[in-house]
Amino acid sequence: EFLVRRAFISVITLGIISVIVFTGVRMIPGDPARVMAGTDADAAGIEEIREKYGLNDSIPVQYLRWVGLALRGDLGESIRTRQSVAWTVATKLPITIELACLAILIAVAIAIPAGVLAAVRRNTLWDFVASGVSLCGVSVPNFWLGIMLILLLSVRLGWLPASGFVPWWEDPLGNLQRMIMPAFVLGTALAAVLMRQTRNAMIEELSADYVRTARAKGLAGGAVVFRHAIRNGLIPVVTILGLQTGALMGGAVVTEQIFVVPGFGRLVVEAVFTRDYPLVQGVVLITASAYVLINLLVDVSYSVLNPRIRIGGAAAGA
Repeated sequence: EFLVRRAFISVITLGIISVIVFTGVRMIPGDPARVMAGTDADAAGIEEIREKYGLNDSIPVQYLRWVGLALRGDLGESIRTRQSVAWTVATKLPITIELACLAILIAVAIAIPAGVLAAVRRNTLWDFVASGVSLCGVSVPNFWLGIMLILLLSVRLGWLPASGFVPWWEDPLGNLQRMIMPAFVLGTALAAVLMRQTRNAMIEELSADYVRTARAKGLAGGAVVFRHAIRNGLIPVVTILGLQTGALMGGAVVTEQIFVVPGFGRLVVEAVFTRDYPLVQGVVLITASAYVLINLLVDVSYSVLNPRIRIGGAAAGA
């Protein structure tokens, strides 16, 4: 019942998003037919393009035609490149997914241990240092950190390539060398958010009644933290991580520009600047679908982290 309800809400959400995206894209200044025809095209050529792509039809008719094709997997054809939108996205999306996964691994590896240790050693030097570093991670802009890493690791030390991209199936080591810096830039910002959330959640859990009871029964401190408190404490962290994962998918524009990574973010920027309606619509629709799917997975993961929580949202003993 829970999954059916969530799936229904997800479908409604995607429907609303599709309407907003479709109408919003058409508010972008400029004439896509003139962009496609070029600056030297005459009025007859522009009108021919309008007829070919159905731009003379009313907005509701264009929307229904687009939705009908999208449901069959046809997101249209890019105005700029004349290639299928689905194919274009399929070539760019895996790059951003790889970058986001590496960033998440870096963030989790830094944030969870640091947050748990800061909560266990609350109000100590470690807690103050971890909180200070976390604040710096949130405050430092991605573009500045990216430029500094390039200057240090690429220009000064020559350890890593400054930019570019190599598919992992062609050169796994070369791929990792080029992706580690942009992933670190994205991962540090995410780690700062996750660390603060982990610390706050763990402090709350460590003061809960069940933790005090476990300690009163003589259970070792490490067992109390890792067998009991951390599983409940990670529930809000997973929520933040799920939302941030969706943000990484569509928000890595600046980082991809700095490191010249041909991913999803750069594709969005190019599509908007060239008024490529079909490509913008397809990219935003896929991004929204990813958000919805990630949120659904986050909801289901609650019952994995804490068996007392049913998928329906009620406690097991209720």
